[in-house]
Amino acid sequence: AILPTFDPHARWTCANPIRVHSGAPPNSFHLLALKLHSTLLVEGHVEWGRKVEPRLLDPYEARVQAAKPVRRLISIRLLALIVASAWFICLAGCSREQPPIPASSVSPLPGSQRLPATNLMVGSHAANVPREGGPEGYVGSQSCRSCHEKQFTSWHRTYHRTMTQVAGSGTVQADFHNVVLTNDTTRFSLRQTNDEYWVRMEHLRTPSPGSAPQGLDVRMGLVTGSHHMQVFWVPGDEGNSQIGFPFTWLIPEKRWVPRNSTFIRPPDTVHRSEVWNVVCSRCHSTGVEPRVDPATRTVDTRAGELGISCEACHGPGQRHTQARLAERDQARVVDARTLQSEIVHPEKIDPARTSQICGFCHSMKWIDRSENWRQHGFTFRPGDNLESTTPIIQPATATNVPGLGGFLSRNPDILGDFFWSDGMMRVSGREYNGLLESPCYKGKQFSCLSCHSMHKSEPDDLLAANRTGNTACTQCHERYSKPEVLTAHTHHKAASSGSECYNCHMPHTTYGVLKAIRSHQISSPRVSDELATGRPNACNLCHLDKTLKWTADHLAERYHHSKPALPESNSDVSDAVRLALSGDAGQRALIAWHLSWPPALQASGTNWIAPVLAHLLDDSYAAIRCVAERSLRSTSNLVPAGYDYTLTPQSRPSVQPTITQAWLESSLDAFFLMPPPSTLVSRNDPAAMRKAMDELLRKRNNRPVRLRE
Repeated sequence: AILPTFDPHARWTCANPIRVHSGAPPNSFHLLALKLHSTLLVEGHVEWGRKVEPRLLDPYEARVQAAKPVRRLISIRLLALIVASAWFICLAGCSREQPPIPASSVSPLPGSQRLPATNLMVGSHAANVPREGGPEGYVGSQSCRSCHEKQFTSWHRTYHRTMTQVAGSGTVQADFHNVVLTNDTTRFSLRQTNDEYWVRMEHLRTPSPGSAPQGLDVRMGLVTGSHHMQVFWVPGDEGNSQIGFPFTWLIPEKRWVPRNSTFIRPPDTVHRSEVWNVVCSRCHSTGVEPRVDPATRTVDTRAGELGISCEACHGPGQRHTQARLAERDQARVVDARTLQSEIVHPEKIDPARTSQICGFCHSMKWIDRSENWRQHGFTFRPGDNLESTTPIIQPATATNVPGLGGFLSRNPDILGDFFWSDGMMRVSGREYNGLLESPCYKGKQFSCLSCHSMHKSEPDDLLAANRTGNTACTQCHERYSKPEVLTAHTHHKAASSGSECYNCHMPHTTYGVLKAIRSHQISSPRVSDELATGRPNACNLCHLDKTLKWTADHLAERYHHSKPALPESNSDVSDAVRLALSGDAGQRALIAWHLSWPPALQASGTNWIAPVLAHLLDDSYAAIRCVAERSLRSTSNLVPAGYDYTLTPQSRPSVQPTITQAWLESSLDAFFLMPPPSTLVSRNDPAAMRKAMDELLRKRNNRPVRLRE
């Protein structure tokens, strides 16, 4: 997966699919991918700098080979086989004679069923995980604490700090108390032993009838995330490489789910496990050096610090700490020039360079081969010019970047996984791209710190304490701080959500981590933009019950927009309902989230929402089902008992009729609040409602959508 950056030269990013051939040299790095049309697995080999032919490998053969003595810490053949097998549960295209076991079935692990451990984890656990210390000049956040206790404390409570941690009792939120996760081929038994978190992986297909399953005990290495979900990593056999565990812990639901079910990607997509050292480490750690050695085929990753720490924003701190400690007892005030030569203060440098500090992670970047980051890490340091090392990808100018134009010509559809067709970002984590395209930024004084603060904010969104509400905008647009001027501009009451600047100019049209997120490209709502790109406009994301024609009429009346020609469906059907039933997967996900967004519910009502969400609980995309379930739970009690979004609609009865019937039979008081006709929802004529919705469903845009968060 190409995550925050384009690095087409990094073989471990799986930017190029593994091809099925025959024959393979014996001593190469192993990746296993599932072959959908058979029970065989593809043992894919990605050589250091060149692609090596894989061969077909029977699952039991792989197990036997993996159980042989090895000189490394863990047999990657067995580990990758078992981990890769877990993706089987996510594939709509696999054949099953029986209904599948729920993807995240959780049950106690009976002690009598435990088998003797086959523990291939030899040596120190510390040697199996990327280590902290280095590169040159990095000293760690604890070195800052003695002088900057207040700043250390405010940083310590943020989710940036906990972005990547060693799995332990103080970092793991997931349930490891004798939990069993199963799929078609593999059982994962989780347990906690003191401060250690372990998984026993057992292939359920035994080599002979009556024989016990063979297993492997592995201690969890790293954990990523602490806000929305937690992703876990297990050691590989290439030095301290970390391979993605195939289940993710959802923090709001407090449950395990298949990792593939947490992304917008075509249902038949095979998810290949990431390698933390060369994918996630780019942005989920500070001062990382992957230290991939092509000669020895090993990885010895180190980082200044796991997670996002002080030096991620202020730069390496060694010079500063040494100089200040040396003068600690001297009663003199250090001049600003001296301090600026030792350490970077984002609030006191050029605003463009300030934003580039954030943009190092929060952007789409192009990594040129000359950067050689897989060996030595990135050369960028806070205060440097980011464009000189890893240029930001902006679709309008992408062909001007050396190497990028050729890559895009060979992969012409890939930008659609990140951007709307007009170049606006549509996936989370790339806020700097939106900032660059915003008119506010072009004034040269606007930066990320115009709204955000690491130390003077709440962890959820890091909005500076004095930048909540409209104050973030009125610091520049002062005249709108006057209520009469504001209401004349917005045509909404001053204290309403319709007069909050960012609801109109930064709507939630970006998708990530199973929710909609505000666009960071400041813009104004235009019906013509939605018609051209498919991106929902801000007006209809709040007025969910209104048609696109309604919006076009109001924008023409109030802001003198020209009225575009509209198809009939845009004139008599709510735009939200149209997109929920006929839109592509990305549009459906955004609408599913907005159907429980409080400002939208206040403007549009809730008495018509359940029948629309009912269809999305049967969506072919697992992530959409998750978002829709969350919205329905927050607006009603109509989610059927036992509903599990991770199960494909093909593997269970449809829940749409059940939810719709329960809605029809709900409180009689609701009959006095008739749903708006534009929503197609009707209590008086369920048959007409079903017919109208079915017609929109037949028009659904079923093109494959993959949103690369």
